[in-house]
Amino acid sequence: MTGFTPPAPFRTRPELRGTFGMTASTHWIATATAQAVLERDGNAFDAAVAAAFVLHVVEPHLNGPGGDLVGIYVTANDPTPRVMAGQGPAPAGATIEHYRELGFTEMPGSGVLAAAIPGSVPAWLRLLETRGTWELADVLAFAIGYARGGHPLLAAVANTIAGVRELFEHWPTSAAHWIPEGRMPQAGDLATNEPYARTLERLLAAGGTAATREDRIRAAVAAWSTGFVVDEIARFTAEPHYQPSIDREVPGVLTADDMAGYQASDEDAVTLEFRGTTIAKAAAWGQGPVLLQALAILDTFDDSRLDPSTALGIHTIVEALKLALADRDAWYGDGAVPLELLADLLGPEYARERAALIDETASLEFRPGRPGGREPWLPPLRVGRPQQSAAGAGEPTLAKTEIPRGDTCHLDVADRHGNLVSVTPSGGWLQSSPTIPELGFCLGTRLQMTWLDAASPSALTAGRRPRTGLSPTLLLRDGIPVETLGTPGGDQQDQWQLVYLLRRIVGGYDPQQAIDAPMFHTVSHVSSFEPRTWSPGELVVEGRVGTEVLAELTARGHRVTVEGDWSLGRLSMVGRDPATGVLFAAANPRLAQGYAAGR
Repeated sequence: MTGFTPPAPFRTRPELRGTFGMTASTHWIATATAQAVLERDGNAFDAAVAAAFVLHVVEPHLNGPGGDLVGIYVTANDPTPRVMAGQGPAPAGATIEHYRELGFTEMPGSGVLAAAIPGSVPAWLRLLETRGTWELADVLAFAIGYARGGHPLLAAVANTIAGVRELFEHWPTSAAHWIPEGRMPQAGDLATNEPYARTLERLLAAGGTAATREDRIRAAVAAWSTGFVVDEIARFTAEPHYQPSIDREVPGVLTADDMAGYQASDEDAVTLEFRGTTIAKAAAWGQGPVLLQALAILDTFDDSRLDPSTALGIHTIVEALKLALADRDAWYGDGAVPLELLADLLGPEYARERAALIDETASLEFRPGRPGGREPWLPPLRVGRPQQSAAGAGEPTLAKTEIPRGDTCHLDVADRHGNLVSVTPSGGWLQSSPTIPELGFCLGTRLQMTWLDAASPSALTAGRRPRTGLSPTLLLRDGIPVETLGTPGGDQQDQWQLVYLLRRIVGGYDPQQAIDAPMFHTVSHVSSFEPRTWSPGELVVEGRVGTEVLAELTARGHRVTVEGDWSLGRLSMVGRDPATGVLFAAANPRLAQGYAAGR
């Protein structure tokens, strides 16, 4: 396209194209699982659910059954994007007063007190019941097999366990589960999780006498939400457990009644048109509209200012992201964004107003807007770069260890029938809170994304969802679904996807080229995670952007941090060409873990 740097001729992976089915995820075993389901005549939803439960087993440092998810999908019969909301709300006992009485000045990033109601498993089972075709036993067979028979342990899992070994001295159930008999696991070990295999088998047994496939799945949901799973979780969280942020043992607040009252939901997507493509996201109970706001701002500029390979393009993109992220922190929250406010935030008039703030030098200010004349809530601005265990890691869980971060997973599936699904599961990773021994997993820490300030749109409020960072994307052209994508990465999720989309939509890159190309993001925003700091003007880039680009960005006032050449971004995607029916897929080469497959 005119004014855009052409893509590099070398691709790290081939561009996958075919007509049968495509899958992509952050772990090759999950990708292979999903493809195996398609090969056995399952649809995209059967495949996604089977892969998701495998991700619980093979990426336990990045997600778990006690966590959460956000998905977006279309069916072969209905091109309307739907949001799969598997983010549980705060328990009834999770009040600002309770946490302040315990001595917290901000929400903890780890431990049982940071747990929202687990939403992942109920959401996956709802998707299977309403959109899938397979029996639950066939879907779960893959995860049960890997949990009992073993899978080669990722080096990242072994490194994570090593990094939190000192913490596990305070969480003996985690030590017993992950460091049996004091032996540290090593990369390549055949790792098992027998308690989780038994948990899945007990879910299956709950529906054993039910009359229909759907009834059997609903019986498994009941066993989770009102049966043995909730009984174990409630018993465990009622006991005192070590809480790193306050260095003492306290009980959690999650109860059986909280879990019994939770149901995953199916919701409308929020959309924006950009250069002939409609982008669909979850609403502002998450951070999805950040991507839409940034695109609306950038739509006011010529193509020449949108090239992510040039200093001018990076500068313009990052300044738009700073403005959108500031609005996220000032306005977003579950129940806090009525339709008229969201319409103002995404409207063309407001986009032009925000775009006018972008000049030729980097802003070092926190600049939320006043959509419709409203006054923004201003979070505390504490300068400091969040600790990282690795470049681009996205979801911090611990503040007192050498490895303070977890991250997230992602998967995409497209089948030959026209179904497309994209899901970002997260939370409940092994280092987030103590392992519940009878179940083989721990709880998530999403409440850390709330504020202990009642004036915040994302204040800790019983019954409201914390503002999640999980943010998959679905694209349509002329009303026809064409592509899904997503990435792990916390506050970087919509930033990396924005760079990808600009290369795809404006630059004409193919998917693998857009994933392979150099990535960048800003940390000049308030972190969604403990510690809730910000780093004014800091821009993180892969070194491959080049010395001239780096020099110009520095000259424009950006505080540039150069990471490894292949260190940022975890994107994967699938798509369908509506003119030919050809399916395609691509996956991230970074970390040597994600893969796409298809034919």
